[in-house]
Amino acid sequence: MIAFILRRLAQAVLVMLTVAFIAFAMFNFVGDPINNMVGQDTSLQDREALRQSLGLNDPLVLRFGRFVANAAQGEFGVSFRLAEPVSRLILNALPATMELAIVAALLAVIFGVMLGVYTGLYPNRWLSRFFLTISLIGVSLPTFLIGILLILVFAVLLGLLPSFGRGEVVRIGWWSTGFLTWSGIKALILPSITLGLFQMTLIMRLVRSEMLEVMRTDYIKFARARGLTNRAINFGHALKNTLVPVITITGLQLGAIIAFAIITETVFQWPGMGLLFIQSVQFADIPVMAAYLILVAVIFVVINLIVDLLYFAVDPRLRIDGGRSGH
Repeated sequence: MIAFILRRLAQAVLVMLTVAFIAFAMFNFVGDPINNMVGQDTSLQDREALRQSLGLNDPLVLRFGRFVANAAQGEFGVSFRLAEPVSRLILNALPATMELAIVAALLAVIFGVMLGVYTGLYPNRWLSRFFLTISLIGVSLPTFLIGILLILVFAVLLGLLPSFGRGEVVRIGWWSTGFLTWSGIKALILPSITLGLFQMTLIMRLVRSEMLEVMRTDYIKFARARGLTNRAINFGHALKNTLVPVITITGLQLGAIIAFAIITETVFQWPGMGLLFIQSVQFADIPVMAAYLILVAVIFVVINLIVDLLYFAVDPRLRIDGGRSGH
């Protein structure tokens, strides 16, 4: 087990270094940040002096090494656009993105598993067919269109929910939360549904297909022959044996929720890391863009490690194989 974790950690470091180098190298061709930092009347000498002070004339490998060394200490440099430390900008935007991602993930997992189990156990009921139709719509429509439709219905036509912003927030130390105010909770509803709808439909259809396959197996028939109740069969045997592929997809989707919150945050003007990244792209703010992608890579790597560890808790065959390989 310890060797497995160490091997995964070594792979994680290699993945993060590769992603960081590709992102850092690619963003150097986005544009010239000096043009966004100075006015048109700035002389060439002043431009060159500013470029030299920021280290933009150094070789790419040297700049990347400096960036990695600072990132290991939690420092990502200074934003070219706002002239503030990147770590401070990310910490200010992180609570909004994490709260949005947590609510969207909970909606996706809870309703996805519940609807997947129901449609898998009762595939011929009209309600199951209705849920499948809704899931097709959720998979087919792009995220920005879903957000616009929700804004049109619930914000413009009905006037029930806000169409942009985060509402009132309460600061607890450096963390800001909207869970403690009514306007913050209302502002969270539409973007969280928009962000979690695709993941919910994907999880639902995956659970449904796995349930249909498991319910046809011989050990389920044997469990029925033993006289076990439907509750014990459906949740104690069938659902448990569908969790391994579900955990894989769910783990990846949780990372995707954070990574692809850019579109949702842009549509709803949600002040999170996604909106910060879009604004940084417009101004060729290389330190912010590179720091954002490194943070996303860390999130994906951590989630994948947690998913691998959950395999051992869910599937006893992996624990047996792991014990044999250890001996």
